[in-house]
Order: sequence, then structure tokens, then C-alpha cells
Amino acid sequence: MDLTTSPDPGSKADATELHRYAEALLVSLAADGSAPSLPPGVTDVPSYWLAPAVEALGLIMAGQDALEPLSLATELDEQRTSLFLCLALAVCGLGDRIHASWLGTAFGELSNERPVTSGQRALWLAAARGAYGPVGKIFVLRKLDAVIVPPEDELWLKALVPDEPTPVVPTSLDGFPELAAVPEIAVSAQAVARLRRLRERCTEITSAPRPAEVSKVVSGTVWTDDEPLAVLRALAGQESTDGPLSSLSGHLLHDVRPGADPHLAALALHVAAPAVKAAGESLVETIQTPPPGSVTVPILGYPITLRVEGPDQLSMASAEERIVTDCVPRASTPWPGYLVGVVAVAVFAVGFVVSFLLTLAGAALGAWSGYLIWRHRVREQADLRRVQARVGELSDAAERGVRTLREYGKEATARAETATEDLTELCRVLRRGPRAA
Repeated sequence: MDLTTSPDPGSKADATELHRYAEALLVSLAADGSAPSLPPGVTDVPSYWLAPAVEALGLIMAGQDALEPLSLATELDEQRTSLFLCLALAVCGLGDRIHASWLGTAFGELSNERPVTSGQRALWLAAARGAYGPVGKIFVLRKLDAVIVPPEDELWLKALVPDEPTPVVPTSLDGFPELAAVPEIAVSAQAVARLRRLRERCTEITSAPRPAEVSKVVSGTVWTDDEPLAVLRALAGQESTDGPLSSLSGHLLHDVRPGADPHLAALALHVAAPAVKAAGESLVETIQTPPPGSVTVPILGYPITLRVEGPDQLSMASAEERIVTDCVPRASTPWPGYLVGVVAVAVFAVGFVVSFLLTLAGAALGAWSGYLIWRHRVREQADLRRVQARVGELSDAAERGVRTLREYGKEATARAETATEDLTELCRVLRRGPRAA
């Protein structure tokens, strides 16, 4: 039942003046924590809970006995009266004057099977920010603890750490950064970063929050949250709070996101502690997974399988064959040089018989033939040297990758110990929980 839907007082004309006074009352409460004087006859609206509730509020704020109007308002509508008084006194900074039973009556029961009403959320917010002192905060904590929140640890992890932090690349990979892109290693590095950020976020939430700033009366600031005031206006019949309502889990997940109210975040984290701990343990399991014994990485553009004992010979041989193919596109024979040589021999032979000039021409053709063959051989030697250099570079890079993989494996114990320390600190922070005062 949503108590923020105020029942219609009927066609009584006097209710109009009551609503006008209630509007002025709420404005004054939010502005300076005071209540305007009650005009004569404003509360003469029979069978309407708001009339005696407003009168009771004024008497309570003045420190006077409000038993008579309070009893009448409670008899007419106990839940709405309790909610109205709890929120109104919170807004004006007099939350310590509420009766403990009012909170229980106004709050009702929470369940994951139905949405949180706007009235429950307003009380939740006011209590979390200290409007009712430590007792009010403990009351809300008990209400939240009584509900079993689904332990979807990944949901809580995404709420607490919505932005993927930059992976913590181990220093052992400095010699061969390409290994950081290997899925097995990248997942572990990402888990290290998420665990560290999760620990930092939980520490931030559970640190002592600033004193609650609930009203101008207490701290010199006006109540900045519209939620309690909107509910009060709805109770007074000034506006409707119709709109989408969130589930309990939805509110809790929203409250722990970065930038959320620190008081709400502390309560939400307390409720989510088992799921957050499970998320941390899952990250530690990922970090403590044994390092891979072999990985396949691109070296000079060729897939090479690296093992702790050395590079895989089959992948190396395949890469070397591709290097030969890439560096020597096609094997060729210096046919032009040979052809010119044959012509040169023929011309030279004919020149002995016919003319000395033809002999010279044959000799010149022979020299050109030799040049063409020599140039072809030079190209072949250059291709061979390029292949050898490329293969040597591939071998050196593969050996460097193997050494780096070994170093990464040696650091596994240190990474596991650091992850365990982070989890231990995270659990300590979760056990500390929110500060009541």
C-alpha cells in the first residue's frame, strides 16, 4: 500500500484552507524549520486525518502536549499520520522527537516481491542521513537485513565498479608487452585491477561520512533532497507521486554507485556485503589461476606458440617458411642474361667470318649478359640476407617471449599473495559496516 496517495477528504470546503495551510507549512519547514501560526478553523475538517495531524505537528514542534490531536489523527489513519509526522519532523531537524513506534508503523514491510513505496524510500533516506539519530539508522538497517537480497555478485561488482579500471600489467611483462594481450593473462590483469578498485570503493563507502545535514536548524543548510518533501506534499494532497517505483535490489544497486549519497551507500553496502565478498573471492580465484604453460602470440606478424621450455618448433618452422615466401616472392632464373649470352656467342662466331665489328658487338653482348647474370645473383644474395635477418629477429623475439613467460610464472605466488591481502582487507572493511552515529 502506497501511503503517499492521500485519501480524498470529500467535498468539504474547509479542506481547501487546510491544504493551503499545509502547503505554507511545508515551505516554512524546508526553509527555516519553523511552522506558521495555525489560523482559526483551519483544522475543523471532520474525519480527515490531515487536520489533527497538522495540529499535532505544531504542538510537537513547540514542545507541547499533542496527545489529543495525535490520538484523533491516529484513529483516522494511523499509517499516514505516522509517515507525515516522521517526515515533517525530519525536514525541520526535529527527528529526535518522533516516537519509535511511528517509524515502524509508517515504514511497513519491505519485500523483493514488490516495489519500495515512495514513503518507504523517503524514510530510508532521512534515517540514513541521520534525521532520526543512530536509532533510526539501526531501524532501517534491520528492515533491510530482514529481506534476502539475491546474491548476484556480478551485478554488485558492476554497480560498485561500473567503469572497467585500467588493467594492472605485471612488471615481468615489460620485456615482451605483447603477452599482456593474451586472454589468460589479460583476464588475470583485469581481475587484479577490479579487486583493487573494489577494495578502494568499499573503503571509501565505509569511511566515516560527514555529519548528516538535515535542516537549516541543525547545520545552516536547507534540506536539499526533494524526496521527503515530495512525499509530504503528496500526503497533504498537493501533488501526486505517481511514477515508476524501483525494487529493493534496484535501490540498493543504485545507492552503491560512485557519486551516490555516502550515507545511503553505507547502508546498501552493509546489506550487499555477502554478495560483494563473493565477488571479491571470484576475482581472487581468477588471479590465482596457474599461469598458462603455453601461449600463442603474433611475432613479426606470424603466430608463434611459446612454451616455458622454449618456442614451439613447428610454429617457428611455419613462420620461417612464410618469411621466405614473403621476402623472396618468386624463385627465378636469369633467363635474360642467358639468352643474351647465347646471342653474344652466335654474333661473336659470325664476326670471325664476316666482320671484326660483329666480333666486337658479340663481345659487348657477352659483357651485358654477364652483367645481367651478376645483378640477378646480387638480388638473390640480398634476399637471402633479408631472410636470415628476419629469421634471426623472429628467433630473438621468440626467446625473449619465452623468458618473459617464465618471469610471469615466477611472479604467480606474489600476485596470489597480493590478491589475498586485498580480499582480507575487503572483508575487514565489510565487517566494519556503516557507522551508526
